[in-house]
Amino acid sequence: MRRAVYPGTFDPITNGHLDILRHVVGLFDEIIVGVLHNPAKHPLFTVDERVEFAREATQGYANVSVASFSGLLVDFCRARDASYIVRGVRNPADLQVEMQMAQMNESLYPEVHTLFVPASPALSFVSSSLVKDIASHGGSVRAFVSDVVNDALVRRIGQNGANAEG
Repeated sequence: MRRAVYPGTFDPITNGHLDILRHVVGLFDEIIVGVLHNPAKHPLFTVDERVEFAREATQGYANVSVASFSGLLVDFCRARDASYIVRGVRNPADLQVEMQMAQMNESLYPEVHTLFVPASPALSFVSSSLVKDIASHGGSVRAFVSDVVNDALVRRIGQNGANAEG
């Protein structure tokens, strides 16, 4: 069985993340969206909220499941018997960082290989950080996230425009 992990903080999951998933969903028998819980980071949403957002966003894919993890990604892959890691890349800077991580992961767990998936040009600028920044300054993020995530951003950040049109 070809099993992959698509890891990330997903704070929050965006249409950019889902675009990467859409590109690879047919390549694997199972894809596990691994939502990272990193106590050193201070995400806007709890790990449980992020898992729920990811489940809602991926419910249309029969071969996609969602689970949280902490610690090393390779340990999560090993525990889930996953041989592949899926990583989206938006630009050369992303690729440089991702290559270094992929090489480290393979040195720690030689059975795992990283698949780099280029972002679609229309979404190559979307990131969770930018979505939160736009929402916090009153901008609309409806084009970049699901309605569920947009509504959660409005509740968490406030009504100051995260739900504004335009």
